[in-house]
Amino acid sequence: LGITHQWSYALEKPNTGSIFNIAWSIDGTQIAGACGNGHVIFAHVVEQRWEWKNFEITLTKRRTMEVRNVINDAVDLLEFRDRVIKASLNYGHLVVSTSLQCYVFSTKNWNTPLIFDLKEGTVSLILQAERHFLLIDGGGIYLYSYEGRLISSPKFPGMRTDVLNAQTVSLSNDTLAIKDKADEKVIYLFEALSGKPLGDGKPLTHKTEITEIALDQKGLTNERKIVFIDKNRDLYITSVKRFGKEQKIIKIGTMAHTLAWNDTSNILCGLQDTRFTVWYYPNTVYVDKDLLPKTLYEKDASEFSKNPHIVRFVGNQVTIRRADGSLIHLNISPYPAILHEYVSSSKWEDAVRLCRFVKDQTMWACLAAMAVANKDMTTAEIAYASIGDIDKVQYINSIKELPSKESRMAHILLFSGNIQDAEMLLLQAGLIYQAIQVNINLYNWDRALELAVKHKTHVDTVLGYRQKFLEDFGKKETNTRFLQYAEGVSILWKLNLKQKGRERTPSVTASKPVQGSETLHPPLGFGNFGAGKRLTAQKGLY
Repeated sequence: LGITHQWSYALEKPNTGSIFNIAWSIDGTQIAGACGNGHVIFAHVVEQRWEWKNFEITLTKRRTMEVRNVINDAVDLLEFRDRVIKASLNYGHLVVSTSLQCYVFSTKNWNTPLIFDLKEGTVSLILQAERHFLLIDGGGIYLYSYEGRLISSPKFPGMRTDVLNAQTVSLSNDTLAIKDKADEKVIYLFEALSGKPLGDGKPLTHKTEITEIALDQKGLTNERKIVFIDKNRDLYITSVKRFGKEQKIIKIGTMAHTLAWNDTSNILCGLQDTRFTVWYYPNTVYVDKDLLPKTLYEKDASEFSKNPHIVRFVGNQVTIRRADGSLIHLNISPYPAILHEYVSSSKWEDAVRLCRFVKDQTMWACLAAMAVANKDMTTAEIAYASIGDIDKVQYINSIKELPSKESRMAHILLFSGNIQDAEMLLLQAGLIYQAIQVNINLYNWDRALELAVKHKTHVDTVLGYRQKFLEDFGKKETNTRFLQYAEGVSILWKLNLKQKGRERTPSVTASKPVQGSETLHPPLGFGNFGAGKRLTAQKGLY
């Protein structure tokens, strides 16, 4: 009688003649076979193993587990009243479901488990997070605290618990994500503590079918991220908090077929084609996309053979199961996790000191992205200088010199590519000219004119910069809206030399008044706005 799961797991040769038919029990722990000699044979799955840090647990009999502490070789035996169906070991707790009860053990004390009765004994999946765990059975989805208290029981239309598995369900301290079986492009997101749909209640929808999902485990609730692999084997990341607007879904990998988040910091690992990849700070894509390749660690994965699967990512050790069932343990650098810890505690000086000690460009790149994400521009300047991004150092310097807090915040958002958020912040602060100038600098001419007309100010300014832009490129105006507002208006450029030592900055007046026009005296940094030049250092914005 052979039991297989992609590889040969066990082999028994009972003296019963040929086995003509077999059937599994609904919980997957027992098997029955019809034998050639007229007997019925029953078998049970044992010798399952669970590992976490220094603990190794083995199911030695149907109702007995052996716990071994590999540090001191201490052994504990756990006896259960009924046969063990499912178990999970993580975050300092062992959760065991039998046919009638659930047992919760702490790794600090194996003698006094917390025990509570189950509504249905056929538990099909156990998932753990740091603060609570999830049980899935034929009746529903249940979230329990490690004290045995039922926290919530999320539901969604057309829910089928029998098809849910570890690839289609993910749990963090504050969020539960479930991939829909009816429409595989959809991921339902729930608040863990209440079981209610997250945000506006709308699920996350992707353009193609999704095969695997995973929530990050650490950090603030409003920064929670989810990654997923679609049927094209592309790897995407997005925020679970919707805030009433469409969130960016950004691709960070290709040909991915398995992934896992670290249990103590938001570091992601995955297998892409023939490469094992670690994203030390995946949030970099929301801060500085150009920096993402510099924050990766890659290793040749050909030694893992075909179709390997990442089992767990605990501490700085990744466990990978090969197609033949063997386990491979891989160690990664411990320094990125320490850097995450320093940054989460706002210990920026310690973070810089660590990077200087390690002398690794990857660490500096991670610190640069983390500093910008946390609005610490002093640390960002040091980190960018260390990886040689001088243009960004100059821009950061210009941001630090801005006198207005709103201006600084807006330009940090611009630095990260969040143009709409930056414009909104400036408008809310009443800095209309700056919002218009941001769009002029980015050649968003229609939006610049729209803002000028809406707020009845600086219309002639937009017309002047537009005219100069077209002259520099030898083009004629074809935009009907600009033609309409420029009718009968001639733009006169002159130099503003009011203060000694200042850069000469152009100002523009319209020879014929335009509705909402006024003389423009731009702040420093907008001089010499020539052909093809985008401003990176915008000084003195008020």
